Amino acid sequence: MGHLHKRWVQAVPFLFVVLWSTGFIGAKYASPYIEPFHVLLIRMLMTLVAFGALALILKAKWPSPVQAMHQMVTGFLVHAVYLGGVFAAIEWGLPAGVTAIIMGLQPLLTALMSWQLMGDSLRPVQWLGLLIGFVGVALVLLSGEGGGQFTIDTASMIAAVAALVAISVGTLYQKRFGSGTDLFTGSFYQYLMTAIAMAVVAFTFETGEINWQPELIGALLWMVFGLSVSAILLLMLMIREGEAAKVASYFYLVPPLTAIEAWLLFDEQLNLMGIGAIALTVLGIYLVLRRH
Repeated sequence: MGHLHKRWVQAVPFLFVVLWSTGFIGAKYASPYIEPFHVLLIRMLMTLVAFGALALILKAKWPSPVQAMHQMVTGFLVHAVYLGGVFAAIEWGLPAGVTAIIMGLQPLLTALMSWQLMGDSLRPVQWLGLLIGFVGVALVLLSGEGGGQFTIDTASMIAAVAALVAISVGTLYQKRFGSGTDLFTGSFYQYLMTAIAMAVVAFTFETGEINWQPELIGALLWMVFGLSVSAILLLMLMIREGEAAKVASYFYLVPPLTAIEAWLLFDEQLNLMGIGAIALTVLGIYLVLRRH
């Protein structure tokens, strides 16, 4: 039984990466039928119902008011500002690939902040692994950009950087203040805060027009149960059990896996440069995670 438990714990990061990397699929299927912040609002409301039901069925322990506030801060940073920032940056003209490269700085920023603020230390070879991983991610994304020209808008860059800082700070905040909270009820409060934030943004800046089609419904169901429930539970488990910098390093695997999925599902190009960049990214992760 102990052996099975150990194998399950080892598999958690890779299950998380696989689930998290599919986020673009849901967004791609949903985007023709609904505005971005309304899809996030509906996703958060559905997720709230799911976590509320799970907490009741499993008789999960509800947090104290102080713990609940900490979870709402985590939710605001990791979900509301991060997702809202990414969606806003793309909506305001920053190419998705460039946005993803900026988000690719997260493991480096999280490791640096963890080292400065929480006393976590990385060996030189692990810092090298983080740098190699980032170069690999950048090359994966640049290999699919096709050299297109674009104009960097100040507002879109601010949104992207805000998203980057928010998920890095949120990861450390959850590690520092959220470790004693039940995963299910803690996540409920995270999504409650996110739903409130998304409602304010959606009703302030969007028209609310929705074209209910099977593709939209399917995308919403996947984003709720595949991402907001399953992937986030795995992420919170990883944050609770592991070092923040190591947990963040797994995010490097998301763009390469996304590139492979786009090639398989949407026939998007995956050239020799992209394949080499994926190998480089995997090498970087190996250097961060290896024991000696």
